[in-house]
Amino acid sequence: MEQRSTIGWGAFAAFLACIPLANWMIGHVGTVCIPNGPCLVPVAPGLMAPSGVLTVGAALVLRDVVQRCLGLRAGLAAIAIGTALSALIAPGALVLASGVAFALSELADCAVYTPLQQRRLLLAVVASSLVGLAVDSVVFLYLAFGSLDFLAGQIVGKFWAVAIAVPLVRLLRRVAPTPA
Repeated sequence: MEQRSTIGWGAFAAFLACIPLANWMIGHVGTVCIPNGPCLVPVAPGLMAPSGVLTVGAALVLRDVVQRCLGLRAGLAAIAIGTALSALIAPGALVLASGVAFALSELADCAVYTPLQQRRLLLAVVASSLVGLAVDSVVFLYLAFGSLDFLAGQIVGKFWAVAIAVPLVRLLRRVAPTPA
């Protein structure tokens, strides 16, 4: 039980750390930075995305880990704190987009993950992350830039973070078995 709690609180802290990192990256890290727009990174051949996608995909999985190890209330608390943090630290032009996209995508992730996690953890994490990353991508791009030009790149970039996390989720099943 102590190991489960340690993993849960570590995931909680990492989840919250993803938020300022994503907001900072979108304006400072990329192979191309568009004037008055995002910095972009390649996520597949010929496909670019705002650089924050790399940490947003990880955040979706980390929230699932928080819920798995600490419970639904902790997962919802992480969403509430993360939404406030996102709105507080996002660049002025991105406050609304960042806060709304974060809240909606994490709530969608939670809604899909919660009923599935008892039976099929890996399916729950992947399915909930796919739903969350799609919601986050559409809402953020539309509210931030009034365009869905980078939608494919956003989805692919976030998916890479989810795919990288799959082996860790498999390990999580061993150290944090299905909650009662």
